[in-house]
Amino acid sequence: MRVYKKLLPFFAISAIIAGLSGCSQRINALNETAKLAFLGSEDVVLPPEQISANPYASIYVKIEDTPQAFVVLAFAEPKTSLSAVKKVPEALELKWLSADKGMLVTVNGRLVKTHNLLTGNLSAVESDDPDPLLLGLHLSNTPKFWTRTLDWQPGYHYGYKAKSEFKLIAEENILINGFPTQALHFSEYVSVDTLNIQYQNDFWLDPQNGNVLKSRQKIAPNLPFIDITLLKPFAA
Repeated sequence: MRVYKKLLPFFAISAIIAGLSGCSQRINALNETAKLAFLGSEDVVLPPEQISANPYASIYVKIEDTPQAFVVLAFAEPKTSLSAVKKVPEALELKWLSADKGMLVTVNGRLVKTHNLLTGNLSAVESDDPDPLLLGLHLSNTPKFWTRTLDWQPGYHYGYKAKSEFKLIAEENILINGFPTQALHFSEYVSVDTLNIQYQNDFWLDPQNGNVLKSRQKIAPNLPFIDITLLKPFAA
């Protein structure tokens, strides 16, 4: 039997976000922020106390030139992406749902799948080797090279090999939920040789445990970048 933890009913996402505010005008505005369609014209930035009052894990999401949205966690399930990998740390797929049925799926900050995004979708990420992000890039013995295959749509893009090299850039202070936060900035240099495409992902990690606090990742080689900022982490 498949075991999973349901955190938030899909139909309740807007209601939960709306419940953070007592102003009807603000409620209407916050309801709109649950949409990953990014139909608004301004970035959503919630006060830290409102984010803390929300009982659910939450993130900010921004797809390139679109406004920033506030999204909450709906499901935490056993990892099915990267399923061929053996002897890796226990990990969960975190599924972030929007009111318009958009979904992001992450494993320790790595985007591994999307659904119903207007820009196109990442269908699968697979590898025979563990993602260095999952092993902990903050550790000196973690491999700094990784190869996986990517599937994405639109079009029939299946099994494209992506090769990555990770490099520590600097120790930086970043703003998380309005507070300066110490982080290790790693860049991931990705090459998809069959398409002659190269790009750079960036991750900011907690120096103590290697958890991803913030990232800028390409959804897929010919799709836009997505920025994800962790506001309130999932607590099992």
